[in-house]
Amino acid sequence: MANRHGEFIWYQLMTSDADEAAGFYGAVLGWRVRSADGSAGGYRIFGTGDADVGGFMAISADGACADMRPGWLGYIGVDDVDATAAEIVRAGGAQHVPPTDIPGVGRFAMVSDPQGAAFYVMRGAVDGTSTAFAPARTGHCHWNELATSDQAAALAFYTRLFGWEKGEAMPMGDMGDYQFITHYGERLGAMMTRRAGGPPPAWTFYFGVEDIEA
Repeated sequence: MANRHGEFIWYQLMTSDADEAAGFYGAVLGWRVRSADGSAGGYRIFGTGDADVGGFMAISADGACADMRPGWLGYIGVDDVDATAAEIVRAGGAQHVPPTDIPGVGRFAMVSDPQGAAFYVMRGAVDGTSTAFAPARTGHCHWNELATSDQAAALAFYTRLFGWEKGEAMPMGDMGDYQFITHYGERLGAMMTRRAGGPPPAWTFYFGVEDIEA
């Protein structure tokens, strides 16, 4: 895969009802749905135009994802999945699914940062460049936002692991700064401090639409 280390390359929805999710996102975002080639676990793909932007599957009652809440997870492309997963653990993060090969797709690991926000790291095996994150294209992800319990620690973690850089910051009063993140000169998203008593640390992803009111 031609994407550079530290780029978001895929998005995945874990859901309690895959059929309902297919209908919902098809209606709201205009995404088409197809089954993943050779998938034995019911994995399906969201696509728009001539590009795939993410995948989705139902949460099984057993296995590594049994305790997972419905939600979206991002995949960050890396040069070496095994080395990056090991470094994440050394840096205080956790490994939930060890480095694993998906034949014809790539190698991945499911991890979380030291504050508990989950994500994947992956090295794709296919040719070409992922455009799942493409801020100028409707239907693709436009923004990656982390709500964390320790913004300074999270910023240090991600910048060291993925080469991200600290950009400008937008003050948000009692909530502190909304800290923009850049990568190779492009804004990829931001970090903010989670609200006390709110959801646990997690990534949120913004997908582009043609008409926000509609």
